[in-house]
Amino acid sequence: MRLKLKGGSIMNNRRRFIKQMLSGGAAMLTVPAFASNKNAEKITILHTNDLHSRIEPFSDRDPKYANLGGLSRLSTMVDSIRSTEKNVVLLDAGDIFQGTPYFNLFGGELEFKLMSNMQYDASTLGNHDFDNGINGLVDQLPHAKFPFINCNYDFKNSRLNEHVQPYKIIDKSGIRIGLLGVGIELEGLVDKKNYGDIIYLDPIENVNRVAAYLKTDKKCDLVICLSHLGYKYDNSDIVSDIHLASKTKNIDLIIGGHTHTFFEKPLKIKNLDKKKILINQVGWAGINLGRIDFYVDKISGDTEFAGKNLIVNSLVQLT
Repeated sequence: MRLKLKGGSIMNNRRRFIKQMLSGGAAMLTVPAFASNKNAEKITILHTNDLHSRIEPFSDRDPKYANLGGLSRLSTMVDSIRSTEKNVVLLDAGDIFQGTPYFNLFGGELEFKLMSNMQYDASTLGNHDFDNGINGLVDQLPHAKFPFINCNYDFKNSRLNEHVQPYKIIDKSGIRIGLLGVGIELEGLVDKKNYGDIIYLDPIENVNRVAAYLKTDKKCDLVICLSHLGYKYDNSDIVSDIHLASKTKNIDLIIGGHTHTFFEKPLKIKNLDKKKILINQVGWAGINLGRIDFYVDKISGDTEFAGKNLIVNSLVQLT
């Protein structure tokens, strides 16, 4: 598999692509006045969800998503942003597996290798990531050079126990970023034999516990939750990202998945302390790439943000 650019010289098309991507991404973000603060450090959060083994773009004959999405194009877009930004964090909210013949043929190996090459920093687990069972998932993990995080599944009687952690902390230019993951109840969504003895724990209780630990004990400047709960449901009894945002604290951003919801930009929701936090989701299949630029004051800890979801429809095509 190789990448080729449509029409014209490679270099000219590359320049045009980068210019087009930036004009549709960074240049269109409303940069807050706070960004001019000499103590403010810029952290660029890029994120995906529900990739569903979409390696190549949709066909130009697809009735809904013609010529959009795919990990191949996402990779080029991420590389372009990294070429202009110093502190980039790349995250995923689960359901990497299932959806194209690539998964049927390779069982997740190709997805994990591509995401590793893209330098993902972390992902959480979605229900479809169990479609080949726990053994199928564990067997592919050596190809994933990034961690999986989840704080509301009890893995103690599972092979995943040594492979999944409740949180991860990364440092970008002195800014500490705490990442935690949370997953949907697997019973009823996943065949019992595929998730085995994993025990589902209360997501709100466990997210609150880990978020408080990251913010208070570990002194994280930003806390980001990777959620595969789903944005919201007609049945108000089902825990969703809306529930999570309103009933927790110490979280700055919830990156969602599962419901394949297309946001134009992040939503602001009041948390348990009546502080506004962000929720974002970018549909599925790599059709959009989420981008949120946080500006963090290294002295006061105050933050501002600018966010926009970018359509993945570059000049790059597979041949």
